[in-house]
Amino acid sequence: MSSEAPAPEAPEATSPSTSVSPTTRQVWTRSRGVLLALVILLAAAVAIAVVRSGAQHGSLDPRSADPAGSRAVTELLADRGVSTRVVTTSAEASTAAGPDTTLLIARPDLLTDRQQVALHSVFKGSGGRTVLVAPGTPSVNTLAPGVEADPAPSYDSTLAPDCTLPAARRAGTADTGGLRYSTDAPDADSCYPSDGLPTLLRIPASEGDGDTVVLGAPDILQNDRLDEQGNASLALQLLGSRPHLVWYLPSLSDESATDGGDQSFLDLVPSGWLWGTLQLFVAAVLAALWRARRLGPLVPERLPVAIRASETVEGRARLYRKSNARDRAAGALRSTTRTRLAPLVGVSPTQAHAPEVLLPALSARLHREGQPLQALLFGPPPHDDAALIALADQLDALEREVRRP
Repeated sequence: MSSEAPAPEAPEATSPSTSVSPTTRQVWTRSRGVLLALVILLAAAVAIAVVRSGAQHGSLDPRSADPAGSRAVTELLADRGVSTRVVTTSAEASTAAGPDTTLLIARPDLLTDRQQVALHSVFKGSGGRTVLVAPGTPSVNTLAPGVEADPAPSYDSTLAPDCTLPAARRAGTADTGGLRYSTDAPDADSCYPSDGLPTLLRIPASEGDGDTVVLGAPDILQNDRLDEQGNASLALQLLGSRPHLVWYLPSLSDESATDGGDQSFLDLVPSGWLWGTLQLFVAAVLAALWRARRLGPLVPERLPVAIRASETVEGRARLYRKSNARDRAAGALRSTTRTRLAPLVGVSPTQAHAPEVLLPALSARLHREGQPLQALLFGPPPHDDAALIALADQLDALEREVRRP
């Protein structure tokens, strides 16, 4: 009587890895072009900043010889005996105000409300002259009460005086076109009109011999425009009526600029930015409503490409490993094993996960006690990766044993 030896089991085929993490060399090869471009851009930005830092100065700076500077007018004033002093704080400007001084405020709109009120209270009765260069709505009404800035600027830069102010009549046409103003002061001189509104105003002070000059554009003070039209003549007459000229350049380093009381962040943001942000928000909401998918039941769709099962398994395994989800991985392995073992031992698939039904059937099939099987199929999650791998091997061996005839 001959007995046939059981055929040896075929070794399990191990499929090659379908997704490989990039190595450090591959990452460097792919990203070195982008990094090189960023380094070149950074070096170019630093070089441009270094080159321009020594050649560019602030506009309307009487110490600057740049086209937008005002050194030329101060040199001409010095030839006529007018001294120029540059100040950068409102305290220095207030101290320098006097009957023999012309105070020029280069950028009135940069001043805070408190600085504007303090300056006006000082120079309104000083008997000197105050020149405001292109003040807008935020500052003109405080520094020159009764004057309003028109929101529409002048389209013509070169204008005729068309007034009785001696300085304007002697200078003739000048590049004063810019902001336009209106005033209710009865004795004000309105010069260089554009479309019916003046671009230069001279308002006499209510007390003393002082006055305030509101200039709609800074062109007549800049180096590159001083020799055009009657700019030089007008600038010298407006700034040279007193022996001393105080040139006030508002600065962020001024301590009074930060002493504005309790202000929130929204108080410091210009109104235009708030309206622009609101419009962008509305546009984003409309775009989201336009592009959003309609709500409805889920519709299954066929994938455009076939994905290998090994890639799906490996991808999910990588996710489990990245999140240290050994409990979920062990649960998935045990659940799948129980589902495959149940039909082999005559258990309904609906009761495959009931230990009181599945374990007795497995014990009868394998002639093995149920306690080890219960720990294998329904036990606690493994405590480390090595235990998870051992669990997978044991489940594999159990399934092969059950399938063996």
